Amino acid sequence: MEGRWKGISTVLVILAGLAASGSSYQIIEGPKNATVLEGSEARFNCTVSQGWKLIMWALNGTVVLSITPSEPIITNDRFTSASYQEGGNSISEMIIHDVQLRDAGHIKCSLQNSDRDASAFLSVQVMGALLIPGGNLVVAEDEPCNVTCHAWGWIPPPGISWDIGLPVSHSSYHSVLEPNNPQSAVSVLTLTPQGNGTLTCVATMKGLHAHKSVTVNLTVVQPPLGSIDKAGTSLPTWAIILLAVSFSLLLILIIVLIIIICCCCVSGREIKESSYQSEIRKSASVKTNKETFETNLESGSENLGYHSDEPRTAKLASFAPVSSESSVQEQHSSRQPYQGPDRRWRGPAGRPQVSFPVASPRTVRNVTLV
Repeated sequence: MEGRWKGISTVLVILAGLAASGSSYQIIEGPKNATVLEGSEARFNCTVSQGWKLIMWALNGTVVLSITPSEPIITNDRFTSASYQEGGNSISEMIIHDVQLRDAGHIKCSLQNSDRDASAFLSVQVMGALLIPGGNLVVAEDEPCNVTCHAWGWIPPPGISWDIGLPVSHSSYHSVLEPNNPQSAVSVLTLTPQGNGTLTCVATMKGLHAHKSVTVNLTVVQPPLGSIDKAGTSLPTWAIILLAVSFSLLLILIIVLIIIICCCCVSGREIKESSYQSEIRKSASVKTNKETFETNLESGSENLGYHSDEPRTAKLASFAPVSSESSVQEQHSSRQPYQGPDRRWRGPAGRPQVSFPVASPRTVRNVTLV
């Protein structure tokens, strides 16, 4: 009975010794999270105290690298190690070469015969393609244009910016994710160029100091005379307002001219009608004066200031010889009256006069119409 108890005690002592020896070393500092670009290297460090026998590195639950104090046990050429000493402690470094997207996940450092471990997370980003469709550009001077930059196959989608190496009067851009492809992004740059230069589209990885860029040359030409605006372009707001005001003023001017012309036509017609009515009144006045004159001519009155010439006629007759010849001559004159010059007595000015031709020595009687 005593021998049996001595055997059990011996085993317990040995187990206690192993436990004591295993617990004498521990992980002081574990690996840290890392974000790397696909195709690059990832490094993780694990610091342990002295006395360790075996360090194991696992990726997503699978041991990919084992390290002993004498040498590492390599099962995959992409996973290698390096060892350092620092203050009496050992530093084990695992290096992952040519990191792939499938390598993203948990990294764990553990010690043999120890329930303690330390872990970290590996993030892998993928840099995709970057392209400006059409390559070098030729655009019209001082006319708005759009330049598009496509980024696809990026994990996660990058941030896109522009580097403008030419004089412009205006520029702006916006970036969006493509609806059917969350790994792609599109950025549209709108600018109004005023000279030749370059445009550079820059895609930057999030969380990494890594970027990719593409550059194109932009050449500015003078717009052709009489050219029509291209689709997608429009006039500036100030130009549209100026055109609207100009058309409004032109319309008002046309309306004013039409009103002035109508007023001139109406005024000319009134002047002509006035002249025509004046002529009618003048003709009527002349006709009235003529009728008055004829009426006065028919209703004439005797001139009271007339002196008779009968005594003088008698006196002249006394001197005339009485003979048969004069008698014959008188008979002849009675048949053919003497056509002598008319004798008319002029009355007062402005009054019509009527005279009757008589043959001498007959008595002449003048009548004055008043």
